[in-house]
Amino acid sequence: MKPVDAYFLNQKEPYQSIMLYVRSVILNTLPEVEERYSYKIPFYNIGKKPMVYLNILKGKDYVDVAFVQGVLLEKQFPILKNNNKRKQVRSIQLKTLEDLDHENFIELLHEASNLLSKSKKAWFI
Repeated sequence: MKPVDAYFLNQKEPYQSIMLYVRSVILNTLPEVEERYSYKIPFYNIGKKPMVYLNILKGKDYVDVAFVQGVLLEKQFPILKNNNKRKQVRSIQLKTLEDLDHENFIELLHEASNLLSKSKKAWFI
């Protein structure tokens, strides 16, 4: 079993269902994305550049769907939050599957992919 698969299977509900659903949306929406297991969490890369990662922050009750270049997307997608005082990363916080606006999320994935494809590097701050 791949480490990323083990990561998902070791999550408690409802986090496991949320993460598996978000994972399937990412992989089905952007076939060019490569799933990687880095820093003990799943990352989704375009080429070698990280675009989005999934995490459960300690002491929080939601899945953090974090966009590496989120600061550049937050005006267009107000669903992206910066609750952890991060300089560049912005995220969607999902407590339930119903919290995810599917159409908006797909649009966000395409925009993030386009943005990252034009960037020389993912981390710029």
